[in-house]
Amino acid sequence: MAIATHIPRGPVTATLNFFQPSPDGAALFNHVDTPPAGLPQRNFSDAPHAVSIHDIRGSESQYTLDNDAFQAILSVPPSSETSFTSEASIEANYYPEIESLLLTHIQGSTKVVIFDHTIRRSSPSAPRAPVQRVHIDQTAPSAAQRVRRHLPAEEADALLQGRYRIVNVWRPLNKNPVESFPLAFASSATLEDDDVVPVEHRYNTGYKGQTAAIKYNAGQRWHYLSGMTGDERLLLECFDSEALKGGSSVKGGRLAHTAFEDPRTRPDAEGRESIEVRALVFGP
Repeated sequence: MAIATHIPRGPVTATLNFFQPSPDGAALFNHVDTPPAGLPQRNFSDAPHAVSIHDIRGSESQYTLDNDAFQAILSVPPSSETSFTSEASIEANYYPEIESLLLTHIQGSTKVVIFDHTIRRSSPSAPRAPVQRVHIDQTAPSAAQRVRRHLPAEEADALLQGRYRIVNVWRPLNKNPVESFPLAFASSATLEDDDVVPVEHRYNTGYKGQTAAIKYNAGQRWHYLSGMTGDERLLLECFDSEALKGGSSVKGGRLAHTAFEDPRTRPDAEGRESIEVRALVFGP
């Protein structure tokens, strides 16, 4: 028997958590894992704002990476990875599919380097849950740092002279369409420079990258794709070097995004499960 689902669709007003600066003005940081003794997980807090979020269902083709820093891909063939429980299996089976997807859908791209992935589940015991805080995964300095970290020095130097991006490929893992904690994303064409606040991103391995917290701005235009299914993908562009060039047609190239609690979600709705794969994309 099919499981009945109620999928919230259409525009919605929901609370999103934006950046609230630390009172002492200290350099901002966030620990990915359990922080060292005596340190907080992060040294800044949230500023909740009610935001109108537009459903792009039915108008997906209107949004592009160059203008909005997000793109929806529909009707993707079934993955050869079925369980998404084994790291080795995900890398062997799912990573090649992601590489092919990016090379196909990002016109002119010539090389893809996948550097990690994260699985999120709503269960209290899950290592990673949906993030309910508006953020961008990478900044310009951390994108260049990633290129140098994951490629040989001489090749990295050459590739950094051309166009390079960081793109997350996001998909739900639920068997049914997503009801709870959908993903919201702001068109990068509506994100101002002053909205973006760099944050040191600390790993317990000692690696330090940089993400961005986001200030609320009423001019931002927020979107989501209702009822996402396992045959759909979202390309979330964290960084595009082309956007840094004067006169470029690329509008921002940086995607602020967050999970959000849809007030229409049923109390007993299935928890959202998802995987995001992060990749360096080079060219044209």
